[in-house]
Amino acid sequence: MADATTARNDRAGIVEAALRILDTHGLGDLTMRRLAAELDVRASALYWHFDSKQVLLAALADRIVRAAEVADDASPAEVALALRDALLAHRDGAEVVLSTQALALGEDAPRRRLAEALARTLPQDDADRGAAILLPFVLGHASLVQQRLQAAELGVVPGDGADAADADFRHGVAVILAGLGAG
Repeated sequence: MADATTARNDRAGIVEAALRILDTHGLGDLTMRRLAAELDVRASALYWHFDSKQVLLAALADRIVRAAEVADDASPAEVALALRDALLAHRDGAEVVLSTQALALGEDAPRRRLAEALARTLPQDDADRGAAILLPFVLGHASLVQQRLQAAELGVVPGDGADAADADFRHGVAVILAGLGAG
C-alpha cells in the first residue's frame, strides 16, 4: 500500500498510484475501486481530485508524456521518437494517451511539442497541421507495437518484432516529415 497520509490527499500521488496499477495490471484493471484500495481510501474520495475516471486518465496521460524529454532544439523526428518511447515505457501507455487525445482531454502536450519542433522549419499553420498528421502516426504505431509486445509476452506470436518496428517507425516519421517539407 502507498503511504495513505500523503497519497490520499495529493493529486500527483494518486496519478503515481494509477501509473503503478497500469504498469502492473494494465488499463483494463485500472479501476477507481482498485486505485482507492491501493491508496487505502474510499473510491468516492478520488472524485475530490478527479471529476471522472476520464479526467484521471488524462492526468495519467500527461504524466506519461512528460517523460518524453528532449532538448529545446530537438528535431521533429527526435520529438516523435521521444514521445513513442515514453508511450512504450508503460504498459498500455499508448492506449491511455491515444484515448485522452481522442477525447481532447489533458494538456495536449504531444501535439504541442511536435508543432513546436516543426515550427522551427515550417510556418506555424503548416507546423500545426503537420503535428496533427504526425501525432496519429506516433500514437497508432506505439499502440500497435505495444499490442505486439504483449502478445509476444503471452506466447500468442513469436518474438516481439521490436527491431523491425523501430526501423518502420523511423522510416514512417521520415516519410511524413519529407511530405510536410520538414524532412
